[in-house]
Amino acid sequence: MKGYLLSLWSFLDPLYFSCTRLTYLPEKESFQNIFRVRLTCYKGKDVSLSDGTHIKKNDTLVKIHLHNARLLNELKHINSELKKGKIIYQSVQRSLPGIEAFIRNHESSNQIKGIVGITTLNKVCDRLGFEVVDISHPVYKRVKLITFLPIMWLSPTNSSIRNMVKQSSPSYLFMSKDTLTKLYKI
Repeated sequence: MKGYLLSLWSFLDPLYFSCTRLTYLPEKESFQNIFRVRLTCYKGKDVSLSDGTHIKKNDTLVKIHLHNARLLNELKHINSELKKGKIIYQSVQRSLPGIEAFIRNHESSNQIKGIVGITTLNKVCDRLGFEVVDISHPVYKRVKLITFLPIMWLSPTNSSIRNMVKQSSPSYLFMSKDTLTKLYKI
C-alpha cells in the first residue's frame, strides 16, 4: 500500500512543485541537490542566532524544502534506521554548498539574512550548522505536524503514526548567511 501511495506522491509532486514557487538548485556532477528553495518573507517571532544575526519579521530568508518524494524513494529499500539517518545527513551536507552558491549569486543576496526550514528531523541539525528553534504558535505547529504525517507514514520505518507524533515535533531550522558561507562556501 505504501508503495502505491509513494508512486502517487511522486506522480503528483510536479504539481506541488509548481504551486509552491520552489526552485531546483543546479546539479553538480551526478549529484542532485536534495533541497528545493524559494525566497520568503519571514513571519515568525524574532530570533537571535548564536553568531549575532537577528532575524525579524519581514526579513528575507531562503526557505529550504527537502525533496521528500525523492528522498523516500531512495530510502524505501533500506531497513537500517542508522543507515537511513546517515544517508539523509550526507545528502543535506552535500546540498548545503549549493544553497550557499544560490544565495551568493542571487540578485537579492544583500537582503538575504539566511536560510530557514521546518522539520521533525532535528536531532543532528546542529552538527550541520543549523540552530533549532521551537515553533511558538500552537496552531501553526499543529498544522505543520499534520502536514508531516503523510511523510512520516510513508517513511520506511516500523514506527506507528502515534509513536511518530509523540517523538516528533516540528521545529524551525535557521542558519545565518555568514555561518552558511563559513561552513559551506565552495
